[in-house]
Amino acid sequence: MNVDVLSERLPDLARRHGVPGGQFVLRHEGATYTVLFGEEEAGTGRPVRADSKFPTGSITKTFTAALAMVLVDEGDLDLDRPLADELPDLRVPGASFGEKQTLRQLLSHSSGLPPGRDSDDLAGTTRRGYLADCARTRPIPECGSSFSYSNIGYVVAGFLVEHVARMEWREALETILLTPLGIEPAYITPPAGRPHVPGHAARATGTALPVRQTLPRVEAAAGALALSAADLLAYGLLHTDGARGVPGLLDAEALVPMRRPVAGADPFGLADGWGLGLSCYRAQDGSRRVGHDGTSDGTSCHLRVAPATGTAAALTTNANTGMALWEQLTAELAADGLDLAGYSYSGEDRERRAVPAPPECEGTYENGDTAYAIDLAADGGALLKVGGEPFARLTFHDDLSFTMRELAANRLAYLGRFLRAPETGRLEQIQVTGRRAQRV
Repeated sequence: MNVDVLSERLPDLARRHGVPGGQFVLRHEGATYTVLFGEEEAGTGRPVRADSKFPTGSITKTFTAALAMVLVDEGDLDLDRPLADELPDLRVPGASFGEKQTLRQLLSHSSGLPPGRDSDDLAGTTRRGYLADCARTRPIPECGSSFSYSNIGYVVAGFLVEHVARMEWREALETILLTPLGIEPAYITPPAGRPHVPGHAARATGTALPVRQTLPRVEAAAGALALSAADLLAYGLLHTDGARGVPGLLDAEALVPMRRPVAGADPFGLADGWGLGLSCYRAQDGSRRVGHDGTSDGTSCHLRVAPATGTAAALTTNANTGMALWEQLTAELAADGLDLAGYSYSGEDRERRAVPAPPECEGTYENGDTAYAIDLAADGGALLKVGGEPFARLTFHDDLSFTMRELAANRLAYLGRFLRAPETGRLEQIQVTGRRAQRV
């Protein structure tokens, strides 16, 4: 591994994608390589440091899952016990969610819960109120895949950890995982503690504007952590086959189920599989990688681990375009012989024949507050509306999948697909970035 080449290439990729700054750390063949580039905040001249903390978004979920798996290993939690047996606040008259759903389903995004809730509605929400609302939720039925990515599910998992550990999620996180690993975290929810790097909205003009973090405190377990790439690497190495865990606190064997793909959980458009907290990816030689990607408001962070070899890498960036930087970086590294198993969210690396939009796909699909509407176009394509607003043009393929081109940016955004009900063969659901919605 030529760290000098990386030190030149990463700043170049950052400029190309409008990313003000970031960190890249790689552990490979017994050596650790670190590359720091750019500014913490655009235009300030304040350089990114090795200990700069970047909002990691959904990578936080892997830490919440690890906490839960420690409690499972200690016998305090059961992966297959109904949630309502542990969380009495889920027992609401006339409601049913929690009576059959389990922690295993929450960690693998297989509970059928909606993707998330509007942050503006959650500012003063309590744990009891949040769980009561969850209990009244009608889970989306399984339809070709049980997987439906859900922030709500991980909020509930965080509450479950708190209930059993008898301490707040944040205290449990630091006691069980972070402090023993030498990690000093920051948080985007109050109290923030250490300062964190701001996110940025990168524009086509080349400018990058700082953006405000909006995660409500009640959802901290799903996305509140701000860490450095070195922090992510230290955590990621717990998920290698030779990991020793944290002596006296954490047995590495307790985390193994996190990286085993769950049958029936197909995260189409996000990864090649999903375990109890980690996403799974196939390398070009057929070997397996695990990790997670995370986007917060104006940040994009990434973690990949090769369990068998111990190779691990982490990238933090402070712009919404960091995802594109990561995709290009992993493609270039793979061409040089280091396959971190990048995953193309836009589907640009897939060769599929374009076909006219199937007429039966037209309609509206909902899951919780999320609504997708499909309007057919005269040229054989279709328009996707999200929340009633035009969002993307769709190009269909012969396996009921589609690629989306965002209207605002005129660029390929994500992959999606339609799912048929096994009983009737009717097209009943849409799956966009792993999130399912039911025809209404």
